[in-house]
Amino acid sequence: MTRIYHNPRCSKSRATLALLQEHGIDPEVVLYLDSPPNDDVLKEITVALGCSIHDIMRTGESVYKELNIANSDQDEYTLIKHILENPILLERPIVTHAGKAAIGRPPEAVLSLFK
Repeated sequence: MTRIYHNPRCSKSRATLALLQEHGIDPEVVLYLDSPPNDDVLKEITVALGCSIHDIMRTGESVYKELNIANSDQDEYTLIKHILENPILLERPIVTHAGKAAIGRPPEAVLSLFK
């Protein structure tokens, strides 16, 4: 199953979804601001991406700065808690497929999942 963690207000997220659909891929759309992934799913995403929790955080968001994440040594559990409490912190869009994941920045980056 293909899934996109999507924010319809984000141009990159909209472009990524449109690109998938243009390629005949009909992903499950998860509106993560309304229904954020749980901690286990966040961990699965980072494993599939080969990165840390911090790497899937939007560092330009005001809440990121308010929580002083950049200037602290917070553990993975705390970072996950921040994302669950503030889903705007999750990078977007993230597409998962067959145990792999890609961030749609640029949108074409997700097409590597289907090769």
